[in-house]
Amino acid sequence: MDLGGERRYEARVTYDPDDDHFHDQCGVFGVFGAEEAANLTYLGLHSLQHRGQEAAGIVTSNGAQLFAHRGMGLVQDVFTNPVIERLPGNRGIGHVRYSTAGGSHIKNAQPLAVDCAHGSIAVAHNGNLTNGLDLRAELEAEGSIFSSDSDTEVLVHLIARSRASETEDRVAEALQRVQGAYSLVFLSPEELVAVRDPNGFRPLCLGRLGDATVVASEPPAFTLIGAQYVRDVEPGEMIVVDKFGLRSLRPFKGKPREHRMCVFEHVYFARPDAVLNGVSVYAARKRMGRALAEDQPADVDVVVPVPDSGVAAALGFAEASGKPFELGLIRSHYVGRTFIEPQHSIRHFGVRLKLHPVQEILKGKRVAVIDDSIVRGTTSRKIVRMIRDAGAAEVHLRISSPPTAWPCFYGIDTPTRTELIASKHSAEDIAGFVGADSVGYLSVTGLHKAVGGDPSGKGYCDACFTGNYPIGVPSPSARRQLPLVTA
Repeated sequence: MDLGGERRYEARVTYDPDDDHFHDQCGVFGVFGAEEAANLTYLGLHSLQHRGQEAAGIVTSNGAQLFAHRGMGLVQDVFTNPVIERLPGNRGIGHVRYSTAGGSHIKNAQPLAVDCAHGSIAVAHNGNLTNGLDLRAELEAEGSIFSSDSDTEVLVHLIARSRASETEDRVAEALQRVQGAYSLVFLSPEELVAVRDPNGFRPLCLGRLGDATVVASEPPAFTLIGAQYVRDVEPGEMIVVDKFGLRSLRPFKGKPREHRMCVFEHVYFARPDAVLNGVSVYAARKRMGRALAEDQPADVDVVVPVPDSGVAAALGFAEASGKPFELGLIRSHYVGRTFIEPQHSIRHFGVRLKLHPVQEILKGKRVAVIDDSIVRGTTSRKIVRMIRDAGAAEVHLRISSPPTAWPCFYGIDTPTRTELIASKHSAEDIAGFVGADSVGYLSVTGLHKAVGGDPSGKGYCDACFTGNYPIGVPSPSARRQLPLVTA
């Protein structure tokens, strides 16, 4: 296995206090049976860049061995033409990653690729193993040596220990030991394996490109490379692709589990042009805005989104309330998610570097500002102040999701519960903190009706809003050690 191209240095990435959103940990892509697999994987990862901006990696195979390159940074920076040329083969997998604070290091970049007694194997993971810490401790006690902080490496060790003869059987055996959320793509020299956890927390989709098979976290990755979306990989399904074709397996024992895809995919994570669980993300966000206008009306003159995540909901809010929609905040597309070694004098202007108010729209107006969520409240406070400084008479903050009051253990980077402002403060308290005349949230029922039509939320996980965790979360002792770096 060729790992010669790996960039072995630590990323100098700093937490950005003005990026106050939940973050999905990563995106995955795979292709089997297409010439120039590395190029296609590069393009697929480029379409998934919104799911992770701190590290990217590609592993390809020519049918005899694996070739790998991983690096810190954006896809276009990590994969130059000379790098792509060093990744031959007609099959490959890729990964983009967003990490928790302190986890920005090349050792945690994926795909992880190893040589073991069974041969070479690589894996890309989106999600979080809720029993990863316990399994890691068990494996270390038995002599296993870990080279990263990622819970994905637990899977690699379990697969390496398996005595099964086929890759798919070793993967299935390992998955019987793990709990939590995962959409996984494995690559050996002979085959590609894609699997989604039995609850289907994280998305994974199947597509076709001529005679080739492709998989990705979201369908827009198919559109860019000219592939056709076929369907979502079903919860608990394993897709195996080799020289004999594609087959679908059901490796999980026991009765089927309730499907619980993360509803925050529709609120914020997924691209607006994606269709997940058969639901258009853009249309769902517009419906959230309409429902928000009904749940939390505001007597205003103009409706303004926080770009880009609030745009679709703001359009729905404006339509339902009969108020004009205006782009009262203009976003700079040339400011990254993080600052590299920022000086205090620059950091002080964080939100102003990213957003600029349009005074002609805001001055003297009663403004409804639409955003997708409030996490700590720090960014909302700065945005409200910016709008007031531009001359707004009133500022009414409307959020197109319920209050985020609980941390996620299923592959989303969230603060501790004490850091979530809605965990201990009412909407009135939050309005006072951010400086708004009022704050209103979409109800849990309204969210589910907007996304899936079922007010009970069947088919979705809403634990970050309700605290109703579908499967076990780490033990109290393990929680104190979080965050374990997740995929």
